[in-house]
Amino acid sequence: MLVGAVRVAPALRCRLGCRVGHCWPVRLLLVEDDERIAGPLIDGLVSKGYIVQWVTDGESALRSLEPELVLLDLGLPDLDGIEVCRRLRHQVPLASIIVITARGKEDDRVAGLDAGADDYVVKPFGFRELEARIRAVSRRTQLSVMVNADGVQDLGRLVIDRRRHRVSVDGAEVSLTPKEFDLLSLLAEEPGTTIDRQTVFDEVWDPHWYGPTKTLEVHVASLRRKLGQRDWVETLRGVGLRLGRTD
Repeated sequence: MLVGAVRVAPALRCRLGCRVGHCWPVRLLLVEDDERIAGPLIDGLVSKGYIVQWVTDGESALRSLEPELVLLDLGLPDLDGIEVCRRLRHQVPLASIIVITARGKEDDRVAGLDAGADDYVVKPFGFRELEARIRAVSRRTQLSVMVNADGVQDLGRLVIDRRRHRVSVDGAEVSLTPKEFDLLSLLAEEPGTTIDRQTVFDEVWDPHWYGPTKTLEVHVASLRRKLGQRDWVETLRGVGLRLGRTD
């Protein structure tokens, strides 16, 4: 991939770019001067459906098209990475910025977060960890739009009170176990968007879950029964789960 070029897998759609059933690819800016690190990252990100623009210096990053997500290395050849972070935060205030760097000292982490980064990841890191960090940052950004000031997400007949861990259907409260609530909350973050099984296990249980695989099916069946609407939690065989229409 040429520096500055944009790479995308058009048939894919990143689940983090979805809002209430409407999906589009997420524009991601990768600021990394080491091609050995950038190459595998780009391959992985494109395979997940991101539109990736790769640049190797701070000036190019500041001239880039408005990204929705930035992965920013601090060790750049021209500008200080902290200053680039600060200026990007000013230029694209709604973008999520994740610092990816070898600088792991506490002072460096504090400086990065104070400059406007949403998260700070120290090299070396695994791609699955980076994915989890992206999901967490995007989830916070998305939920701030979808949930009101009281922490309530209104999905029509289904209402989720994320602050009090309460769920109601047609105004009647539904008693859910903690895992059932976490599963429903995850699906409700992106209604209409399919979430693969591994992501569900990573988010609701644990990335290192080694329990019975039928656990998910049991929880889905119980959740459907308690909600009283089987078609609200949809299973796409061999793919994953999604929250259907609840209006």
